[in-house]
Amino acid sequence: MDDEKMIEKSEKENVAPDALVEVSNVSMRFRMPAQKIDNLKEFCIKFVKRQLKYNTLEVLKNISFHVNRGESVGILGRNGAGKSTLLKLISGIFEPTEGTIKVRGSIVPLLKLGAGFDPEATGKENVFLNGAMLGFSKKEMQQKYDSIVEFAELGKFMNMPLKNYSSGMIARLGFAIAVDVKPDLLIVDEVLAVGDAAFQQKCAEKISSLQQTGTTLLLVSHSASQVKRLCKSALWIKDGEIVMYDDAEKVSAAYAADCQKQ
Repeated sequence: MDDEKMIEKSEKENVAPDALVEVSNVSMRFRMPAQKIDNLKEFCIKFVKRQLKYNTLEVLKNISFHVNRGESVGILGRNGAGKSTLLKLISGIFEPTEGTIKVRGSIVPLLKLGAGFDPEATGKENVFLNGAMLGFSKKEMQQKYDSIVEFAELGKFMNMPLKNYSSGMIARLGFAIAVDVKPDLLIVDEVLAVGDAAFQQKCAEKISSLQQTGTTLLLVSHSASQVKRLCKSALWIKDGEIVMYDDAEKVSAAYAADCQKQ
């Protein structure tokens, strides 16, 4: 089966009235400076004289796919393939240059654990700050607080300023807050390598439990084994285009074979 038939087949199988994520004919282009500008003064002079030149970098090229409610989809591809850009588009961080993206339901994007934290505030204060950013009231976060601290295993450190935390501790707190929210769509971008092996297993088990209660999962990972363990389907992106969207085992095998060619 050639690539075109694979994509067509998978799209038909994934379309449903209650599709949670719909990506339709999406392209994403960035303008990159064509020359190095060392300081603001030089930039302003070139801007006024209209001497600024840019190159266009097309990261995603007219891609379309659907993810149905309750599905788990892994996204595979080499560095620079467009995986993280796609997740940022679905999360609403970027707007596509062309095409449309529709998401029905609440989203928790785990793109960078600890993003938005205040290093001067304590761990406890950051729990409530982060909860407010996710749309939860203080009362709701008070109800969640104990389970967040227990999951993060940071009980002794919650009254300590975050600037004294290690990067691993910050990541653990960020993950614990995010997964306690129980979103409709959980978006995970290469953040499961949190803490030691035991805590990584704990994170994977938590994601699995969320899936069992109906949470839809989009996972970017360089680990084919992780994708096969957590996802039923997989999407392979290469040079900004969808190569294959099918069963996770099949896509992981095809992706691994392609990686061995080069």
